[in-house]
Amino acid sequence: MKIISIFNNKGGVGKTTLTFHLAHALAELGHKTLIVDMDPQCNVTILGLGETTLARVWHDEEDFIDDFAAAYGKMPPADFEKLMKSPRSIHFLLKPTENGLSDLTTFSPPFALASNLHLIPGRLTMHMYEDVISRRWSDVYQGDPLAVRTMTKARDIAVNYAKMYGYEFVIMDTSPSLGALNKLLISTADGFMIPCMPDMFSLYGIKNIGNALTAWKKQFDTIYHLLSSDKRAAFPASFVKLLGFTLFNAKKYTGGEWDLATAHYNFAQQIPGAIRNYIQPEIRDLLPDDVLTNPIGKTAIMHTHNTMPAMAQRYNTPMWLVPRTASGADASTVGGNRSTYEDTQTKYHTFAEDFLSRVNFLG
Repeated sequence: MKIISIFNNKGGVGKTTLTFHLAHALAELGHKTLIVDMDPQCNVTILGLGETTLARVWHDEEDFIDDFAAAYGKMPPADFEKLMKSPRSIHFLLKPTENGLSDLTTFSPPFALASNLHLIPGRLTMHMYEDVISRRWSDVYQGDPLAVRTMTKARDIAVNYAKMYGYEFVIMDTSPSLGALNKLLISTADGFMIPCMPDMFSLYGIKNIGNALTAWKKQFDTIYHLLSSDKRAAFPASFVKLLGFTLFNAKKYTGGEWDLATAHYNFAQQIPGAIRNYIQPEIRDLLPDDVLTNPIGKTAIMHTHNTMPAMAQRYNTPMWLVPRTASGADASTVGGNRSTYEDTQTKYHTFAEDFLSRVNFLG
């Protein structure tokens, strides 16, 4: 099982669309996949489930997020067992660690989005767990058990779910922040990718990511050196590796390089250089340089999807399935563009196959 984070220090780069559709493509190619929504904005959860379903999940666990011990003490064991038989948010699963309580002895089921594809939903309250990470960070250098558990619990949850359900991939969706939560999630993943737009903001985002990764790697190298072998085993074997970058929502111009309009290509072709300049060789040396120079999937998904992602969100399904689910006035609009919607399946499968070839370098 590989844990993959998708991250950029810039919003609006198609991260949610990428996460959702990559996961569906991997599942359709036969790779059992779990999405864990670690972004407090919960966009990929809303894309997959819709707001009504998510509101019900949050409502049922509200008291536990406020005070897990108190809520557990008030609830009859049979009722808690019933609660755990329905999907719970990632913050609920992390809450005992956040409050310094014993681990849960049972695991709630994930949501099934499709064959081979499951989701653990996010929650707006994840900032609370981030605050705890910040407070306990210094204690991990001394090997404090609760601090170590706090830093490794998200990965531990991913590993345990993978054992139960046989996932090959756990994809962690993250926020654009460079805060403590993302420091933890990205540094303790096996690989990560950087979604980009062909603009100057993505170039600056790569610089910020590179500077942050340099600092984070120093911290984790120190932690790994100080921890006993037993506590070190809770962390991954090595610091995270870059799998590459993606381009999204670029203006297409047939015949140009990467079939991009000149203005977009001028920014896009600077991205590999920015990666080499700002991301340490130890983090990006997984891939041969000629592979890293090209976006994942090359031109497969880089061009604008226009309004199709919005329709995918409306019907909580990947773009290529929208024609099968659209109703009302949407049905005729979508029907007139059916082949355009359905063609996205081939594009994301191509993207997923390149992703898989790069993951193979992780061993």
